Amino acid sequence: MTKTPKSFLFTLWEGGGNVAPALTVARKLVARGHRVRVLGDACNRPEAEASGATFISWTRAPSRPDRTPATDASRDWAYEGPEGFVQVISEVWAGPALAYAEDLMEELAREPADLVVTSEFLFGVPVGCEAVGQPFAILQANISLSPIPGVPPVGPGLPPARTEAERAQHAEIAAMLVEVFDSGLPAVNAARAALGLKPLTHLVDQDKAAVANLLATARAFDFAPETLPPSYKYVGPQLDQPAWAKPWTSPWDAGDTRPLVMVGFSTTFQNHAAVLQRVMDAAADLPVRVLVTLGGSIPAEALDPPANARLVESAPHDLVMREAAVVVTHGGHGTVTRALTHRRPLLVVPHGRDQNDNAVRVAERGAGLSLPPTASTEEIAKALRRLLREPAFAAAAVRLGEAVAREARESPVVEVLEAAAAEAVRREPCLA
Repeated sequence: MTKTPKSFLFTLWEGGGNVAPALTVARKLVARGHRVRVLGDACNRPEAEASGATFISWTRAPSRPDRTPATDASRDWAYEGPEGFVQVISEVWAGPALAYAEDLMEELAREPADLVVTSEFLFGVPVGCEAVGQPFAILQANISLSPIPGVPPVGPGLPPARTEAERAQHAEIAAMLVEVFDSGLPAVNAARAALGLKPLTHLVDQDKAAVANLLATARAFDFAPETLPPSYKYVGPQLDQPAWAKPWTSPWDAGDTRPLVMVGFSTTFQNHAAVLQRVMDAAADLPVRVLVTLGGSIPAEALDPPANARLVESAPHDLVMREAAVVVTHGGHGTVTRALTHRRPLLVVPHGRDQNDNAVRVAERGAGLSLPPTASTEEIAKALRRLLREPAFAAAAVRLGEAVAREARESPVVEVLEAAAAEAVRREPCLA
């Protein structure tokens, strides 16, 4: 237990893979003797309280009661390319900025905090922090979604630039990404004006007010630059099991030696039932066992599993991955990095968000293969056969996985946040 307990206030939005890493960090801080509160969507209460934190729900800001598609205001899965990104910015990240700021300020007035730790891009939270002089840190649950010099911009799944032409292309795409973010600039600047703050030139400039910007991924996994911006730091993947994961006992006989293929797609709806079905159909004639974890996003009755497949609502991924020969996933950062910590090769089928970028980081290192969500049953079957039969994939997964596991195991995230809480100088309120 730390000698000088601090008070931390975490702020979350229900975006799927961004929740568990933040609550993993919250649990670590609680274990060190700190006071931790979580301000988030109503559906996050059980897992937040399971971390040992005190939970408070958003009131003015959006607060999803559950993770069903009906409560997903952004519906980013219904759009192609950057349009889905714009929807999230409009409906969650930037549009309700003033509501998030006001909820935050009300909670801080009720009980102060030494440090606010916020999910990336919940722009109203930094606005509220600035307005009352509250130090805050940003915890990005994955690779950085905003541009970092020397890192390929997210979206299309780009490998590192190796030529001048590729570097110019990356710079152009990074500039376009800033423009996409700026679709939310009017709403955030309106919130800033309402709270007596000067306007931003670009939306991503809001991050500059953070005392720390933590990347909860492995430097070994990312296409990391030699030097990060001053406030940025890699703190390794944060990989506790989610509180809602149910115990699992293998449904197959102990003597069944067929390789296990674990299939884990998004815990948020991404309209991916058809892909799950094609994955199962592709494996139907292979000498394998297939376990599909649905994660609450796709109902079991929407799928028709073959004889060698089993569907479960959830299962502790660490236990299953220890037995798995291959992991098939949409490319969410948590599933990908967890599979790598178990040294398992991957088949990644990205559906959007940061998933193309996670997929290319796997494929570039030889630790797996990537296919588009439109891939046919035959293409998926071919990829599975390669991953099962070609030892180079497993060997590469071991090499990359060793490095990722080391960074997860040796994460400095608690020490970094403790130092930020101890050293942050509380500013005078900036309210007009």
